[in-house]
Amino acid sequence: MSNIVRIILASLLLIGTVVLFWFGHWGFGILGILLSILAWVTVFFNENMLLAQWFLRKENMPKAEQWLRKITNYEKQLISAQHGYYHMLLGILESQRAPLQSEKFFKKALALGLHMDHNVALAKLSLAGVAMAKRNKREAEKLLSEAKKADKNKLLADQIKMMKDQMSMMDKQQFRYSR
Repeated sequence: MSNIVRIILASLLLIGTVVLFWFGHWGFGILGILLSILAWVTVFFNENMLLAQWFLRKENMPKAEQWLRKITNYEKQLISAQHGYYHMLLGILESQRAPLQSEKFFKKALALGLHMDHNVALAKLSLAGVAMAKRNKREAEKLLSEAKKADKNKLLADQIKMMKDQMSMMDKQQFRYSR
């Protein structure tokens, strides 16, 4: 559904709610307020994206993918602030199947813009994992340091430390093989 249609429907619902209060139907007016809030939320946050994120948190990847695939033309269905998050969700889903293929989604997400620092950190951490899988140590270290800088609330500190430990293990293995 187009955002213009959503705005019109949300506005009509809000006007109907005001009319309900005007005529003294308080119970239906309160219900109208709740529905108006829900309608206005879907103007700014696409319901398919919200449901996909919910299923990702529940670790139900097939359902999350099903809801994301319902977004056929993200440029028209989502506001521009959500374009990066759409690609990040696709990257997370793709990293479960083919980690090396998820790189393009995370790069596009960063290029389109992510507004929360922990999401930027997650995208860079995922890209560091891809670089590590490709045996590109220099790129992985650079992305890990950028992820550490972006993770201001230390939400991904354990994952960053674990990846650094894995990189040091790779160095030790390469040292053994080079002798």
